[in-house]
Amino acid sequence: MDAYFPNNKYLCLAFYKIHEINMGKGLIIFDFDGTLGDTRRNIVTTMQMTIAELHLPNRSEEECAATIGLPLAGCFRTLFPDIQDELIPRCAETYRRYFNENLKTIQPEAFPGVVETLAILHRKGFSLTIASSRSRNSLTELTHNMGIADYISYLLGADDVKEAKPKPEPVLKTLAEMHYNASKTLVVGDMAVDIQMGANAGAKTCGVTWGNGTKDELEAAGATFIIDRIEDLIEIVNKGKD
Repeated sequence: MDAYFPNNKYLCLAFYKIHEINMGKGLIIFDFDGTLGDTRRNIVTTMQMTIAELHLPNRSEEECAATIGLPLAGCFRTLFPDIQDELIPRCAETYRRYFNENLKTIQPEAFPGVVETLAILHRKGFSLTIASSRSRNSLTELTHNMGIADYISYLLGADDVKEAKPKPEPVLKTLAEMHYNASKTLVVGDMAVDIQMGANAGAKTCGVTWGNGTKDELEAAGATFIIDRIEDLIEIVNKGKD
């Protein structure tokens, strides 16, 4: 508490009032891959190229896609439970090299309606952030390429936290950076780990069905809301302000 509030009681009161007003507008924390950006083809292609170069057993598109949303180390450990720990850094390095190369020919795009919906939410005064399992540098590049960077107030990547999804640290760190309370926050994602992360931090959650997770998985994870179009998010957050 002392880190946020100065000793002067009048300054404390002024900060509290600003904080209270800011919270009333609401914070939305988005996952990136499969939620805002259509990156499945890039990720699966890159994963399979990495597996081939390192002479690991083949994995199908569905198996690779099921790991989207996890940090790279978690992806490879999920795909290869018996993999040696010393091989993980080499897997991650190879994956990043191929991903950057593949961006030249396979350019990820924002899902339909994403740019327009983020613009509306931003105009309405909602604070929009991203919490992703990819690196912050990658997020910076991709959000600019997709034309959504101007609407995003804060980017958090896998390299910014010690404990990744489904642990609550990405949400809790975003709340601290943005000066919001979990009760005024909605976490939006396409995978069960996104929903679990938000719930573990005490926030409401919204699962999206156009990404890499299934509706059943989102329901089982306990999503507060589930939507089939990103435009439906506007109605949800408007109701949340009442």
